[in-house]
Amino acid sequence: MARTHHLDAATVQHYAADGAVVLRGVFNAGELALLERGIEHNLAHLSPLALVASEPDDPGRFVEDFCTWQDNPAYQQVLCESALPHIATQLMQSRTARLYHDHLLVKEPGTRQPTPWHQDQPYYNVSGRQNVSFWIPVDPVPLASTLRFVAGSHEGTWYMPRTFRDQQAKWFPEGTLAELPAIDAEPERFRQLAWALEPGDCVAFHMLALHASSGVGPGQRRRVFSARYLGEDARHAPRPWRTSPPFPGLAERMADGAALDDPLFPPVWPRADATPS
Repeated sequence: MARTHHLDAATVQHYAADGAVVLRGVFNAGELALLERGIEHNLAHLSPLALVASEPDDPGRFVEDFCTWQDNPAYQQVLCESALPHIATQLMQSRTARLYHDHLLVKEPGTRQPTPWHQDQPYYNVSGRQNVSFWIPVDPVPLASTLRFVAGSHEGTWYMPRTFRDQQAKWFPEGTLAELPAIDAEPERFRQLAWALEPGDCVAFHMLALHASSGVGPGQRRRVFSARYLGEDARHAPRPWRTSPPFPGLAERMADGAALDDPLFPPVWPRADATPS
């Protein structure tokens, strides 16, 4: 049954102001073991959407996969029956939460491929301000290889989405969105947030929050599961290009601006069977 997990007002306020917060001890040992099994199952059964985001000469390997929750019972249980849906509603300040999609990100030991600065929402097919992504590691993540955020960058500006390895504009046409500023070159202008994490912790961030991460050390494996939820104001925003991830056939059955009332995006909160944690 779904768990409740009440956040303090300061955490909700920090999320609203900064676009990212750290949440400690969200998952119990059973949920972590379940999620780890789900990740290993995913790695052994990669979907057609999976990709290797590192260069061929990288001493490690950066693997991503998307939208596999329907074929992974462990993912389903964590996405729908852990505390995540209840936490999502509080951070989004929404009465409801709807699952958007799952995303696997694994950097094997020695992976030097960084994840460059970017926002997530420009790659997507949704509009609206009420959203949250959870970045959930099942391995310890030191500060050097954790996810970093630009505080307040979720406030409204959309930056041009580009491919990570060769910086191609495959989504919005060139010149239609602002170009990414030189974030690391101007630390006094772009205040960064970052937290070392232990299994059980996660970070929550807005889909417009600028974020990035480095590679991992030779003795470090970084297995991360990302869970994404939408609130009441989320609407379908079909694109004339392939989004990342894609949702084939959705544009044919759902109008522009429609609420995302579709089996691909099941409502997960409120739950009639919710019980206190």
